[in-house]
Amino acid sequence: MTFEQLNPASCWTYLITEAGEAVIVDPVIDHVSDYLTLLKDRDLRLTHVVETHTHADHISAGPSLRDATDCAYIMQASASPKCVTQKVKDGDILTLAGQEVKVLETPGHTKDSITLVFKDRLLTGDFLFLEDAGAGRDDLPGGDPGAHYDSLQKLRDLPGDMMVYPAHEYRQRQPSTLETQRKNNPHMQLKSKEEFVNYINELKLGPADWMKDVLASNYKCSRDPNSAWIPTDVPACEIKGTMNPNAGDVEVDYVCNDKLKIAADKGALLLDVREPSELVDQLGHIEGVMNIPVGQITHSLDKLEAYKDEPIVLICRSGARATTAGQILLTAGFSNVVVLEGGMLGYRRG
Repeated sequence: MTFEQLNPASCWTYLITEAGEAVIVDPVIDHVSDYLTLLKDRDLRLTHVVETHTHADHISAGPSLRDATDCAYIMQASASPKCVTQKVKDGDILTLAGQEVKVLETPGHTKDSITLVFKDRLLTGDFLFLEDAGAGRDDLPGGDPGAHYDSLQKLRDLPGDMMVYPAHEYRQRQPSTLETQRKNNPHMQLKSKEEFVNYINELKLGPADWMKDVLASNYKCSRDPNSAWIPTDVPACEIKGTMNPNAGDVEVDYVCNDKLKIAADKGALLLDVREPSELVDQLGHIEGVMNIPVGQITHSLDKLEAYKDEPIVLICRSGARATTAGQILLTAGFSNVVVLEGGMLGYRRG
């Protein structure tokens, strides 16, 4: 068997070959002509295209490759695209390029996520990324952090020397072992389901609108690379992926409850970055706040331009999302940004 990654950018597509037969996993429509040329030049017959899930950051080449080669087109049983020719479920054994490959259903990032288990490697799609990249975000349609935690438990008994090959890599990390992920990947550090769900819920940014358009195009089996607008090489599927890639390195200052009123009296903008529904839940909100959910901050900088050199106090439930928002604003050149320490939980405790 030969195994290689084909794409030059952050979306990774895998080619598996054996005795003149080829399988392609997670192909990208921008490279469909490259794939077909490669198959012809190497005298390979494409037998299968496998999608690890419905993608939200690129148009799949699966339908186009199916049209061109009459290969089998494989996705998990709940997948929406109608052009899929073979649906698989947890525990199914596929024969791909002469290799027996087990299907693991690993929902969380999407409901139709699968991991392909080879003898010595895992093709994890967006279910598991490398080291500090964590995994694909769970706030897309069909995403579920609780299901993601349950899916991660399926990896517990697998050999640590299996190599992990994800569908994305944005920062030049190299495929590494499952044991490395157990030691270094934050998604595999949290012991309880409650801890994991809280961690995800505090980090999520909310999907960009364009990602919903990409999902809709893939549901319709689009063959048009321009059927949805897609920004160039944005790490959007990764946790915190809509942030500026350098924002996570920015340190944010905090303000305690005692100094919040002083800041407000001096004219500071109080900016609550929770979802609108959270402003009317048990914790309520502070009178006079502006509300922009953290997932919309990057796309709302023009609304905040008047406050670029003015004091801003960021507020969320516990402080995590406000810290993310602070990193985004500081990276964008806002000069006087602080986070309410402990968020609304701390505020209500007094």
